[in-house]
Amino acid sequence: MKAQQPDSELTENTKEISIISTIDISTPLGPMIAGATTEGICFLEFNDRIRLEKEFTDLKKLLNAIMKPGRNGHLDQLETELAEYFEGKRKTFSVPLHTPGNDFSRAVWESLQQIPYGTTCTYKEQADQMNNPKAIRAIASTNGRNRLAIIIPCHRVIGSNGSMTGYAGGIDKKKWLLKFERSHSEVPAGSLF
Repeated sequence: MKAQQPDSELTENTKEISIISTIDISTPLGPMIAGATTEGICFLEFNDRIRLEKEFTDLKKLLNAIMKPGRNGHLDQLETELAEYFEGKRKTFSVPLHTPGNDFSRAVWESLQQIPYGTTCTYKEQADQMNNPKAIRAIASTNGRNRLAIIIPCHRVIGSNGSMTGYAGGIDKKKWLLKFERSHSEVPAGSLF
């Protein structure tokens, strides 16, 4: 007689594989690739982002997913909102997001979304805002693992001395985004850098 597998093993072995639908998007800063699950947008990155393949591998593992070219409503909404952003008409995004990660990572990414359009903050200010002033390095590292360029605006975080610190899409793109947002913002002059 064959031994039965415990229910937990059955569940683990038959866990459903999800689909990340992907599209390419043209932007003034070059091509981007976007992906979405049925829950929301799970990545938006410049095609030349450093360690892009590793990011895809990590995301597929986190979501037990495969990536396939295709569309869904979230990607359609993202494409519209991103076009509005690059026209200077959109300051915030409303497309649903799917941001897998631990509680700390999600808190860091949520804090990035609180940085107003057209402004910047330092890693120290971000840590203080999160009531975690000793976690500056962990916060900076988590900012670097943000998979949603522009939507979760990690480009708005700068060094304490005003320097353009690392940006996975490239410092040139970070500078462009900051100048672009400043030129379409009502923030008083001098507030950006």
